[in-house]
Amino acid sequence: MKVAVVGATGLVGQQMLEVLAEARFPVTELIPVASEKSVGRIVHFQGRDYTVHSMEQAIEAAPQIALFSAGGSISKEYAPLFAGKGTIVIDNSSAWRMEPHIPLVVPEVNPRALVPDARIIANPNCSTIQMVVALKPLHEAFGLKRLVISTYQSVTGTGKNAVDQLMAEREGHEVQAVYPHPIDLNCLPHCDVFLDNGYTKEEMKLVHETRKIMDIPHLRVTATAVRVPVVGGHSESVNVELERPFQLDAVRELLRNAPGVVLQDDPAQKQYPMPLLARGRNEVFVGRLRVDEGNPNTLNMWIVADNLRKGAATNAVQIAQLVASRLPVV
Repeated sequence: MKVAVVGATGLVGQQMLEVLAEARFPVTELIPVASEKSVGRIVHFQGRDYTVHSMEQAIEAAPQIALFSAGGSISKEYAPLFAGKGTIVIDNSSAWRMEPHIPLVVPEVNPRALVPDARIIANPNCSTIQMVVALKPLHEAFGLKRLVISTYQSVTGTGKNAVDQLMAEREGHEVQAVYPHPIDLNCLPHCDVFLDNGYTKEEMKLVHETRKIMDIPHLRVTATAVRVPVVGGHSESVNVELERPFQLDAVRELLRNAPGVVLQDDPAQKQYPMPLLARGRNEVFVGRLRVDEGNPNTLNMWIVADNLRKGAATNAVQIAQLVASRLPVV
């Protein structure tokens, strides 16, 4: 199967290559794609060297699947051109997520959204992905009513330059800042740009994407997104109001058996999810389960996942696996 990875030299693109290899995805020809300044560079994949292509070269090659992680403007311009060649595009940017006709997919949650004629498929926001994986079994059992979300997001969600800023600050070096304030020894309640309603774009992604993926158009959701000095791994505190009463033991059993979830909920033994332990893993880790004593039928959860893995590359490859199962191998 001929597969293009657009943005192959970036943080997420590199993770996509790793996950494709780990998943033993049936790649017979890899087409790494990057910006013009990177064309001609060498990318290593499964013991072979591949030359980075230009976008035009990749489109002409007509791969069966193209994994995109190169930003929204690139996706808007080039995804339709790939699709016009018959390629199925799986896009990691926010460019297509809220388009009504574009599937927004988390395989553990809504695989049926992958309609057969879809040529562009959207990969959700990293924070949304890990949350809905944990919420799906609860919704099926008890029904979701309202979510109050606080995120603690790694600098890797911003990109390599943000990691460089954190490390330079930590080592006392000068660096071109990505954030408007220092990030080391600090927390910034500022993920993405601020909108007219006072929320950031990241916070509103959690609102709108969750409603679309869970197919609950009027779900009550509010969010605060915070950038923290962590390299690899987003954490979330989620207050979940449910439609029906629940028992904590039943919730634990549901999460213990949920696909893609690892339950770590033993505070007495100091066992709970942490980004340090989630880094490099493909699962979503859930713990600190508590009944909200101030609101009936309400649960507190702590959810952690590697944002470059399940929050981006792994989810995209899982979508590709679903797509590939329906495609003829040539």
